[in-house]
Amino acid sequence: MSDGNTPPFFNEMFDATGAVRPPYGGLDGWAAAMPEELRSLKQSEAEALFRRIGITFAVYGEGGSPDRLIPFDMFPRVFGADEWRRLENGIKQRARALNAFLVDVYGRGEIVKAGRIPARLVYCNEAYETAVAGITPPKGVYSHIVGVDLVRTGPDEFFVLEDNCRTPSGVSYMLENREIMMRMFPHLFQQKRILPVETYPALLKRTLASVAPAKCQGEPRVAILTPGHFNSAYYEHSFLADQMGVELVEGQDLFVEGDYCWMRTTEGPKRVDVIYRRIDDAFIDPLCFRPDSMLGVPGLMNVYRSGGVTIASAPGAGVADDKAIYTYVPEMVRFYLGEEPILNNVPTWQCAKSDDCAYVLDNLSELVVKEVHGSGGYGMLVGPKATQEQVAAFAEKIKADPDNYIAQPTLALSTTPTFVEEGVAPRHVDLRPYCLVGETVELVPGGLTRVALTEGSLVVNSSQGGGVKDTWVVDE
Repeated sequence: MSDGNTPPFFNEMFDATGAVRPPYGGLDGWAAAMPEELRSLKQSEAEALFRRIGITFAVYGEGGSPDRLIPFDMFPRVFGADEWRRLENGIKQRARALNAFLVDVYGRGEIVKAGRIPARLVYCNEAYETAVAGITPPKGVYSHIVGVDLVRTGPDEFFVLEDNCRTPSGVSYMLENREIMMRMFPHLFQQKRILPVETYPALLKRTLASVAPAKCQGEPRVAILTPGHFNSAYYEHSFLADQMGVELVEGQDLFVEGDYCWMRTTEGPKRVDVIYRRIDDAFIDPLCFRPDSMLGVPGLMNVYRSGGVTIASAPGAGVADDKAIYTYVPEMVRFYLGEEPILNNVPTWQCAKSDDCAYVLDNLSELVVKEVHGSGGYGMLVGPKATQEQVAAFAEKIKADPDNYIAQPTLALSTTPTFVEEGVAPRHVDLRPYCLVGETVELVPGGLTRVALTEGSLVVNSSQGGGVKDTWVVDE
């Protein structure tokens, strides 16, 4: 098996001499000893399991059935315990700072008054919800599930690509990837001490219960609010509801009466204390946000303001994960926590700044440019992979609306061994761990590793042809 270590990309399995790094010990022999027929059989088995379970995602705007199976790569991505410890500390630090920022900008706005963040980036941001200004949610938590997207460029070099403070998706893949690997290769889990991720649903339920409103009486009742089965992440909504043992509801299943939110059941109305909402802010309450919303609950925001229900994550949390605000997260860590950031941001140019914009336009073919509110790999330009015509067209977009774009250097993303048609080859990866914020700040040891299956591609999003891997943290 070739080490696939093509400079300048850092191969996570092999060191500079070609030796297997300790966390991956034994996996080179496992892969080399697997006959092609067995590998093909196992791959088919994995796909059948995904299909039987119903794990699909939707790509809107395509003809035919919108549901697809996400490609699953059987070669795990592995972190050592020491590597993970640093990541865990950095992610928790970032989640605390982001929540402190949200409490501040919906309250006194001290970080803006101190001149650390421009006021226009906060208060003119489309994700800033004036309807929640002045509200401090239970335990001071706005974002209860923070998905931090990370990339690696070297043995000790990790960078945060972006933060997801609203409704980060993909955790069902993290859990199902592990389940499938344990079914198909149980001997690997007997040979290595792989830390568990299956405690996530219990931790999530505990986190949500810990932020129940002051008016809650007795055991908090938690429900997951979904837009319905046409949503691209509906499988995940139903999966988490089942795993946590809570109700999965749509807006029509809930109603407001008095100071509380109620759920319709066959046994009569039951109070709901915590709503884990998987719908966007605009659709939460037609009396407060979009009046044409059929997905939300009329009057829910009044109950939220009065302390009768907790909405997780809170409306307005999205202002913290805007790609322009992202550039100031290290400053948030220093301002609110009095600490130096453990994890670094990717160097970022804001096209809203004239000097930055001029630099970006002069160097478009070397940069990655993203829409401030874009997601899913859409609305972006990967300069080194783009044609001259694409670069020229994107330049016109930036000139027309510079505030809508940021740019970053093209990082030499790390690679991990991946099963491909010709055998095993390096492919670029990223990582999304899920940090739970409530009475405590916790995360399970692992996350969702996304892999760019196309050779040389840096785009890992499933909507753009990427796949997923099981992510191991080994206690060496």
